[in-house]
Amino acid sequence: METKQLKWIYLSILSLIWGSSFILIKKGLIGLTAIQVGSFRIIFAALFLLIVGFNSLKKISRRQWKFVALTSLFGTFMPAYLFAIAETQVESSIVAILNSLTPLNTLVLGILAFGIQFQKRQVMGVFIGLIGCLLLVLSGDSSGGSQNYLYVLLVVVATLSYAINVNLIKKYLHDLNSVSITTGNFTVLLLPALIILSTTDIGQRINLEETRHSIFFVMILGVLGTGIANILFFKLIQMSSPVFATSVTYLIPIVAFFWGLLDNEMLTPIQSVGAFVILIGVYLSAKK
Repeated sequence: METKQLKWIYLSILSLIWGSSFILIKKGLIGLTAIQVGSFRIIFAALFLLIVGFNSLKKISRRQWKFVALTSLFGTFMPAYLFAIAETQVESSIVAILNSLTPLNTLVLGILAFGIQFQKRQVMGVFIGLIGCLLLVLSGDSSGGSQNYLYVLLVVVATLSYAINVNLIKKYLHDLNSVSITTGNFTVLLLPALIILSTTDIGQRINLEETRHSIFFVMILGVLGTGIANILFFKLIQMSSPVFATSVTYLIPIVAFFWGLLDNEMLTPIQSVGAFVILIGVYLSAKK
């Protein structure tokens, strides 16, 4: 199959997997804290990847390990915790919409730090996306919480982290296969995640039925939504471009919104406007 066709297939599969990740985080938070959800997500993904991709670690050179460590920090470690913490106060469908800022931030960081070329239309998209983000930040959540904007900003930071990650991979790890990158990432993160988990009250929660149910949902999230999805995503970055790869976030909100409706989530009018404005900005920033 030609690369042009294959990259669209990867994009579609990733949108389905990652669009479902936000509801899985929400289900995980029923019986676990945000820190526990983030830790278990990393641990389950790491164990799965070490089983299927351990031999691929041999392909990582000494020079590449520092970039593998950096991409693990920005691409997995920070977002895993930031998204979980954000969803304690922000509905999963809104978090998915804010995740659409990733390609926009990828463009901005690519221009500022990695020297990629840009067009005026893309700069316009950046500003439009920021306006939409501001609308969501100021809208508050559906329950009227006054601190919602702080948690929304956590998602924005996570998208910036993703943007750094994809630019690093494209520039420094383009010649390393996606399984090696992904397995290397989680090999680096396994011990820190275990240490962080051990500092929580998981020992007291583990016997609760709702905790075990939540761990099951996070296991699906870790293996499918993190481990397998990252392999596909890194492959997509290598066969296309950082901005195209992160354009998967156009489709993620559609899937996430569907799951949100099934879980009785609704957007307020101002949130709907903010979401629409963000998607316009992202489209313009990623369009060539």
